Amino acid sequence: MRVLFDTNVILDVLLEREPFYNDALYLLAKVERTEVNGFICATTVTTIYYLVNKALGKKEANRHIKTLLSFFEIAPVNRSVIEEALNSEFPDFEDAVLHASALTVNADCIVTRNCADFKKAKIPVYSPDELVRIMKSVKS
Repeated sequence: MRVLFDTNVILDVLLEREPFYNDALYLLAKVERTEVNGFICATTVTTIYYLVNKALGKKEANRHIKTLLSFFEIAPVNRSVIEEALNSEFPDFEDAVLHASALTVNADCIVTRNCADFKKAKIPVYSPDELVRIMKSVKS
């Protein structure tokens, strides 16, 4: 399964945000064990770097980004992604970019805590708890 992770799901793990941490951690562990082909958008990398650098400094920001790069593939944000996002019916440009980037890498779905923002998506969009339930039911 090819899953594009929204920034908020990654931050739930890095910041140990409750009550979201356990589901997000379960999904990231699936990526780490290569049971899921995980993608993060290029913009997610820059956002996470910015937030971690601001809170914990450059050394920690570099460490977190290197860890993410060891598990995830990066979904590009290039001219065609930006143009598709601009021409989409998404109300939020950042979400439109993430969606267009997911389509570029042929993601099977997007996992986000903001499913309502992806009503115009052309691929399934799941909350972390929904995706965890799906994965556990397939495993049974």
